[in-house]
Amino acid sequence: MNDVAAFLARAVAQGRGRFRADLVLKGGRVFDLVSGELKAGDVAICDDRIVGTQAEYRGAMEIDVSGKIVVPGFIDTHLHVESSLITPLEFDRCVLPRGVTTAICDPHEIANVLGAAGIQYFLDASLATALDLRVQLSSCVPATHLETSGAELEIDQLLPLAAHPKALGLAELMNFPGLLAGDPACLLKLAFFQDRPIDGHAPLLRGLDLNGYLAAGVRTDHETTNLPEALEKLSKGMQILVREGSVSKDLHALAPIITERNSPYIAFCTDDRNPLDIAEEGHLDYMIRTAIALGAPPLAAYRAASISAARIFGLRDRGLVAPGWRADLVVLDDLESCAVSRVISAGRVVGDELFAGRPAVARIGRNSVKARKVTAADFAARGQGPSTLAIGVTPGKIITERVPAVLPFANGLRGIDLDHDLVKVAVVARHGRNDNLAVAFVNGFGMKRGAIASSVGHDSHNITVVGADEADMAVAVNRLVELEGGFVVAESGKVLAELALPVAGLMSLLSFEEVREALIPLRAAAKSLGVVLQEPFLQVAFLPLPVIPHLKITDMGLVDVDRFEFVRD
Repeated sequence: MNDVAAFLARAVAQGRGRFRADLVLKGGRVFDLVSGELKAGDVAICDDRIVGTQAEYRGAMEIDVSGKIVVPGFIDTHLHVESSLITPLEFDRCVLPRGVTTAICDPHEIANVLGAAGIQYFLDASLATALDLRVQLSSCVPATHLETSGAELEIDQLLPLAAHPKALGLAELMNFPGLLAGDPACLLKLAFFQDRPIDGHAPLLRGLDLNGYLAAGVRTDHETTNLPEALEKLSKGMQILVREGSVSKDLHALAPIITERNSPYIAFCTDDRNPLDIAEEGHLDYMIRTAIALGAPPLAAYRAASISAARIFGLRDRGLVAPGWRADLVVLDDLESCAVSRVISAGRVVGDELFAGRPAVARIGRNSVKARKVTAADFAARGQGPSTLAIGVTPGKIITERVPAVLPFANGLRGIDLDHDLVKVAVVARHGRNDNLAVAFVNGFGMKRGAIASSVGHDSHNITVVGADEADMAVAVNRLVELEGGFVVAESGKVLAELALPVAGLMSLLSFEEVREALIPLRAAAKSLGVVLQEPFLQVAFLPLPVIPHLKITDMGLVDVDRFEFVRD
């Protein structure tokens, strides 16, 4: 008898009650995601598999869950661990105790800095994490031709990675203009992944263009931000990954689609949440209780968080609390508040001992921030006159608007206008490939003085700086280079607060608890500059993302995303 057959013999015997189960959750009720009923009975587990429910069991280890409710583990269907500012093993420690037993990540942040080595780092980490970390292979490195990235990945570099046991499919196809235009390199990547999950990224895409996009085999979208858009995409077979991150907050707008009828075609994702927001609000547990508070039936919300997510991504072994299914379980005090009291991951009780037993994963990507030293003069905004377009920021959205602006103008230079909330934004190339630096204006920060700089700048991760003072912009950028990346807040020539992110300029060497605490003075420092945004740092990070409408900035210049071309004024 081989090892699998021997395990199956044990599982059958334990399920029948002939022998003690390895682990039993005793005395609780299971939320049946088929019927929506709460069913009393123990949950018996053999190794990493549920073997019994709706009966009484004995176990080698027993946990009393009387008065509590057992639901399947939660699945985050789209995120970038790097944007949580912590390494994969710290992300594991941060979210698994909150019930996230599976996370599907796209490491295209680190891939845009380090190329295939960045994806390999995440594949290595996926074998060490206690939660099941699955990796979608990054499809857009670089995301567009309108920016300078640190690497390029074509199909020849992706295919060897696809054989890894934790490689799931093709990550978000952000270059939808390229797909619709028939770009050969884009279509070749899609061709090789037709039998695997292909993630979409199609903000505001509708009508015939949406049809063409879906015809390429794309199946999901996490960039849907309004109800009519969501309903059209659902009606065309697209599966909606409802998103609620630190910046992108779509749950309230999309809550009406979270119904029992729609729930097989809906899942949840964070894309992304930082440790401070996770500590203050939660992760997928926050999404579940918020969805229910907004009127979603609990059955629909918990389906979206587990079985629907599993089916959308072809994870056939998880998503129900039933015999034969993977023992990823969350024990709740009640359904409505989604108050997590205990988590079981692949049959293992989640706690300090489980995390301590994980193998180490060597960190990579040090000294990746190679930007030149800058001065205040580098942030001069040259133009043909006072009129220009400013990037309009909306809190809770990464979609930006075109804001017509008439600025102070003299000697061919445009100036800041604090009275109309128009400050400078610049992107400084940081990969050592060139010395590009582009300057434009942004509206919506409320900034009155100082500057904020970030080496997290989706997706190519050049340095982005927003400032009401050019000298402070230079101070913030130069300090950020010294830190090997991170966030810096500067005022009057001094650094007020900072957080180093030296792992590829994206992730901290600190624990998630330390990062969480470091974000508090950073937010306070930003607020002291007059900034009105709740999460200013990730809002800065999305200003250089030229695949999200409508107006963005890269190291090459101001980009009209709808036309996919530079703005010349």
